[in-house]
Amino acid sequence: MKRIAVSTTINGDAVEFLCEPEETLLDVLRDELGMTGSKEGCGTGDCGACSVTVDGRLVCSCLMLGAEAEGREIGTIEGVSQGEDLHILQSKFLEHAALQCGICTPGIIVAAKSLLERNPDPDETEVRYWLAGNLCRCTGYDKIVRAVMDAAAEMRKA
Repeated sequence: MKRIAVSTTINGDAVEFLCEPEETLLDVLRDELGMTGSKEGCGTGDCGACSVTVDGRLVCSCLMLGAEAEGREIGTIEGVSQGEDLHILQSKFLEHAALQCGICTPGIIVAAKSLLERNPDPDETEVRYWLAGNLCRCTGYDKIVRAVMDAAAEMRKA
């Protein structure tokens, strides 16, 4: 099968890759580009572990073909921190012990960042609603929600 050449932007950097027509964006990120932060939890778009942003919209990368990334702006967990400096969300997840095994964490942080970019002052109900597509089997959700709420408050101060 003929591989497809794709030009896109990932975390602000121009990227070119080759992919099979049926290859998911998740597989391209992990296997072709070595960006292993996004995880495959279900492969059906039900768990949110593979969440990325595409042109600012939150999507499950297991449901998008790599070829569909042509000309798009992709945001992954690898682009959340600035070098060695953690994003406030990442710091708050550590501070609030809002992670355990780490499978869901990248997707939840990408989703939470997407929320806070749209609404810097969400209430708890909105945070819970926005993160409803991300499943966590280890920590439960209270610590996660507290971490997001705390990050939002600190980001508003900055």
